[in-house]
Amino acid sequence: MVRQNRRDIFDPNEVGAFHSVQGTVRRAWLCEMDPVSGESFEHRRAWIQNRLQELAASLGIDCLSFAVMVNHIHVILRNRPDVVAG
Repeated sequence: MVRQNRRDIFDPNEVGAFHSVQGTVRRAWLCEMDPVSGESFEHRRAWIQNRLQELAASLGIDCLSFAVMVNHIHVILRNRPDVVAG
């Protein structure tokens, strides 16, 4: 089944909260110790948190919560059309 377009699911002029998941590809490690290469990618947690704060400030959204897992990230976002309009 084909996923619906986001513009058909929610009204961009109303405040709403959304859960988004983004994963890595080719067994890449997002953070912690990669068991294949032995490299530690723990420094990426702070980088991801800082980047989320920067993007939220410039895009008119609130980052309500996030979880950085070993190979994917979960983000709870709230759009703020009232802030963008002002």
